[in-house]
Formats: sequence, structure tokens, C-alpha cells
Amino acid sequence: MSAAASLGVRTGGARPLAGTGTLLRFALRRDRVLIPVWTAVNALMVLSMPGTIEGLYGTAAERADLMRQTETNSSLRAMVGPVFDDSLGALTAWRVGVYAAALAAVTSLLIVVRHTRDEEESGRQDMVASGMVGRRAPLTAALLTAAVANGVLALLVIAGLAGQGAAGAVALGLGIAGVGMLFATMAAIAAQLTESARQARGLTAAVLGGAFVLRAAGDSARVDGSSVLTWLSPLGWLENLRAFAAERWWVLPLIAGAAVVQAAVAYELAGRRDLGMSFLPARPGPAAGRLRTAGALAWRLQRGSVLGWSVGFLVAGAVYGSMTEGVADLVGDNEQARDIIERMGGQAGLTDSFVSAMVGMLGLIAALYVVASVLRLHGEETSGRAEPVLAGAVGRLRWAAGHLAVAFGGAALVMLLAGAGFALGYGRDAGAILGACLVQLPAVWVIGGAAVLLHGVLPRGAVAAWGVAGAVLLLGWVGPALDVPRRVLEVSPYAHLPKLPGGEMNWAPVLVLTSIAVVLVGVGLAGLRRRDVA
Repeated sequence: MSAAASLGVRTGGARPLAGTGTLLRFALRRDRVLIPVWTAVNALMVLSMPGTIEGLYGTAAERADLMRQTETNSSLRAMVGPVFDDSLGALTAWRVGVYAAALAAVTSLLIVVRHTRDEEESGRQDMVASGMVGRRAPLTAALLTAAVANGVLALLVIAGLAGQGAAGAVALGLGIAGVGMLFATMAAIAAQLTESARQARGLTAAVLGGAFVLRAAGDSARVDGSSVLTWLSPLGWLENLRAFAAERWWVLPLIAGAAVVQAAVAYELAGRRDLGMSFLPARPGPAAGRLRTAGALAWRLQRGSVLGWSVGFLVAGAVYGSMTEGVADLVGDNEQARDIIERMGGQAGLTDSFVSAMVGMLGLIAALYVVASVLRLHGEETSGRAEPVLAGAVGRLRWAAGHLAVAFGGAALVMLLAGAGFALGYGRDAGAILGACLVQLPAVWVIGGAAVLLHGVLPRGAVAAWGVAGAVLLLGWVGPALDVPRRVLEVSPYAHLPKLPGGEMNWAPVLVLTSIAVVLVGVGLAGLRRRDVA
């Protein structure tokens, strides 16, 4: 441990929380864009849903029929969970509750890791610790920052849904915020166990993915959310809170208690390790052989991420594929639901439109993978690990090319596996489904190209690539349901892709989007070559 860190420990030993207020204000200032944007997007998704549901299922009979369909369609329950009441509030909690909680969890883990392990990895925490800052102050400030974000989200949800029922709005708002804090404290533990921010984010995200899978498996097995698998998932706890449907208030202390226990574990671990160290150090690798090239090093650094995304897309494709046979029964005579599916998936037959819409959703999610993979360049550079590599006989373009090959090639791999899973779950039209998945790649690559451009030309704003991906995801997911004007939807590159299967293949937009991606990458690499590193 450095002398500065030692000084920080000694001066902060008597007052372990000294400086927490200052660090909290600094963290909120650093996140003055991230927190409002992510919170507003999440709140908008929740608050727009009652009107959408009312447009889709305007009568009590239609909503009751939806409940009956959910009870008999295990694939639908796996996707969005069980329905406990046919009111607009209960259907809102059913349709977006799990996804809003998952988004709050992602926001929280990003905040906590950024202000703990990221700071240690960059060396800034070492400088902070040399002043009168308590040993546990950075962790406390990070958790308080996450609490502010989740608290604002809870208030927005409660205020926006109060008209559907005050008790239900409070339950849903506090439940979503509680799940967010649960994963905030989980990220705090991961930040103590791992030695890099990337590993901490990956570990927490893996737990979130596991929680989603457990909830889906449990909900598909039981119609009332009582499966053991559902109760093993924090997302299942939110469902069983039953907002707007005879609320189970005792679930909230369960969520809060789990968050408090995890926070206590994080504090205990933080007090037992040296600054910059971890309980799970990375395994040392060979200095030659498989790591002789920049591309091999990039693959070694990102192979775990590629594997995780690949498995996730394969499973997601299989789940969506298994739902395809029942889509006609699910939609029935509901013209509004049919219109939404056709706006997302084209004007072909209902089944083809559904397949196209779901493949499009997977393509939107693939944009998150490509941004994360491209920004690994940014992380390597800002952490100082890129400098030793570039100090040798490795040029900047060669170094960047290795990571970009993993990013853009990995996007092709995950979409290919998504198509394979979809075809496996559906049991037919494998070739057409694989083609529909691969045609998403030019739009995915455009988002990746935007990330390369930001990193190369404006490195301080590289994280804005997440905002680009989030805006495109919001347009693709919520836009059709809200009947957003076509001109607004066409801001997204995905809006210009052919609607496959079922639609006509048009190569012109595919080639244009691919060319745009190439130009963005080229300009970004030119900027990287000309500017100073870090």
C-alpha cells in the first residue's frame, strides 16, 4: 500500500466517515448527467404505461381476458411475470415493474462501481485518501449517491401513478428503488472482492442476469409467483410485493433487510483490505505464447464478457422462439396490440411480424454489448494499462484494432447465437430467422462506430456512447407502443432496416448503414492516432 494510502488510513482511522459529505457532493456533481438521464428514462417508461395499456385493453372484459391468457401462457409469464389484478395500475406493474427494477439495478451498480473501484483503479482514490478522509467515506458516498438516484426515481413513480391508487404507487415506487439499492450494495461487495472495475461490474451484472433467469423460470412454472425459484430472485420479490393488488407490505422489509446485510458485508470487507487491493486477485497469465499480439491480448481481456453475452442471447432467443406459436392466441382480436407488433416488426403475417419485432429487440440489446466492448479501449487507456502496451512495438491502430475486432465480431457472434436459439425454440424457419438476426448488424455497428468516434475524438465524452445506445433502445422499445411519429423513430438506425422475416429484403439501407459505421470507426481511429493518450 502506498504512503499516501497509509496516511489516509491513519488520519481517517478515528473518524471512518470523515469527508463523506464532500465526497457525496463531488459524486453528485460528476453524475449530474448520468443520474437525471437514466432516472428520467426509467420513470418515463413506467409512467407512460397506464395510457398505453388503456389504449390496448380499454375495457374490463379485455383486461380480464388478458389475465386468463397470462395464466395459460407460461412463455408470456416467463417474459413479464404473472398478473395479479386487471386494474391499470396492476397491469402497469406487471408490464414494466421487472424491467424498471432491472434498469434501476444497472444504474445503481454503475454508480457504486464508478465511485469505488473505478477511483481506486485510476489512482484518484490514493490521492483522496492522503487527505483527511475516512476509510469508509468513499464507499458511504457511493451508496448515498445511489440512494439519491433511487429515491428520486421512487418519488417520480409514486407521484406519477398516484392516480391509479396511492398505496399501489407507493409499493411499486419503493419496490423498484429497493431493488436498485439491493444491487447497489451487491456492487459494493463486488468492488471489494475484485481488483478491477470491469470485473466488479461484470460480476454484479451476472448476478442480475441470474436473477432474471430465476424469476423467468419460476414464473413459467407457477401462475401466482409462488415458485421457490421466483423467491430466490430479488426481481421475484418485487413481483410478490403485488403493487395495486392487495399489497404485501412485508416484502419491503425483506428487500431493505437484504440491502442492509449486504451493505454491512461491504463495510466489513472494506475495513479488512488495503487500498487498491482485492480479495480475489486476477490470475496471472503468460507473457508470451497466446498473448504475443494485441488482438490476442484483447481477446484474453474480453473473452469472459463475450461468453456471458453469447449465453444470454442464446437463452433469450430460445425463450422468444418458444413464445412464437402462441402469439396469435395472445393477441387475439385486439387490433391495438396487433398494430404495435406490426409497427415493430412490419406488415407481414402476425407470426412473422412478432419474430421480426423480437429479433429487433435483441438487436437493440446487442448495441449495449458493442458499446461496452468498444469502451474497453477507454478503460484500458484511462487506467494506464494501455501505456505499457503502446510503449513496445505496438502501434495505436494495431492496439485498437484488437479490441474493435472483439467488439464488432462479438456482436455478429451474439446475434448469430440469438438466431440459433430463436430457431431452436420456434422449431422452424431457421434460415429466415438467422438472416433476420444478421441483418440487425449494420445498425449495431453504427452504434459501435459512434462509441469509437467519441473515444477517439472526444475521450472525455466517451461515456456518452451509453446515452446514444440508451436513446436508441428507448425509441425501439417504447416508441411503437406510444405511437411516436415516424420521423422521430427514424433517428434510430434500426428504423431503416428491412423487416425480416416476411418483409422484402432491401440491400440499400444495409449497405448505407455499414458505410456509416465504417466512416465513424475511421474518423475515431484517426482521432485516436493524433491525440495524446490518456
